Parts: sequence; structure tokens; C-alpha cells
Amino acid sequence: MARQLKVYRTPIGFHDAYIAAPTQKAALEAWGADRNLFARGDAELVTDPKLTRAALADPGKVIRVARGSEAEHLAAAVPKTSKKLASANKVEKPGPARKVSPRPSRARLAAAEQAIDDLRERQRAESDGLREREKGLAAERRALEDRHAADLAKLERARDGADAVYRRALEKWRAL
Repeated sequence: MARQLKVYRTPIGFHDAYIAAPTQKAALEAWGADRNLFARGDAELVTDPKLTRAALADPGKVIRVARGSEAEHLAAAVPKTSKKLASANKVEKPGPARKVSPRPSRARLAAAEQAIDDLRERQRAESDGLREREKGLAAERRALEDRHAADLAKLERARDGADAVYRRALEKWRAL
């Protein structure tokens, strides 16, 4: 039974890389990642049908989608300067560094999703094993029923023969 595919996304330069894979581990391998991008928050599960369509059409293949137009990419690459600074040729002193709190960790979420994937795989394997045992038991039941029918038929033939002998003997006895 094939595993259900999920679509995952990670940013790569000016593109997003999408992949339809059964697990996060498979997605990381397809991207060639040497770290867990999901735990770092650099990759995510995608559920939007518009975004998943291309990846689901070609499972296992990395689909690259540009995250903007070429003009937007160039505009982002050129640093913006204020008119005041450009005209005065002054260098602005940096202000106090803004404190940025670290991004929340996805480690627990990723571990929970992996645990669900692992459980589903184990349950699938247990169900498959049970189906195989059921097939074996069904074959064993058919063989047992065939043997019972053959044994019963043999004893019924013996009974019919004994009944015939008894009836002939009874007729002779009555004739006396």
C-alpha cells in the first residue's frame, strides 16, 4: 500500500522548492539537505491546493517556483539609499542594534509529525500482517471443511452399506 504523499516547501535563493514526499525525511533527502530544515523552521508542510498541484503531479521531483518577478529580484538586490544621505555624502551612524528574539522552534512539532508518520506506518504494517494471517486461516478453514466433508461422506457410505446389509438380514429373518 503506497504511503500518502504530503507536499513540503523550502526557500532556495529566489525560488521555493516544492516536493511531494511521504515523510519529512524523504523531502530533506530530495532537497539534498544536510540539516533538518523543518526543525530550524526553514521548511514547512504546504496544504494550499494551488501550491501542491504541480508537486503532486510529479511525486519525488523537486519543483522550483520563482518567488517574484525578475524586476522584484533586482530591486531587492540593489541597496536603497536615502536622498538626504546621497546628497550630503554622509555616513549615517548605526543606531542601537534591534534585539530580535529567536524564531520559535519547530522541533516539537516536527517530532510530533514524525511520530504520527511512524505510527501510521507501523499500523499499516500490522494491518498487512493481519490480512496475511487471515488469508492463511481462510485457506486452512477451506482445507479443514474439505477434509470434514470427505470424512463424513466416507462414514455415510459405510452407514448406507451397513443399513443395506441389516435390511437384507431383517427380510431373511422375517421370512422364517
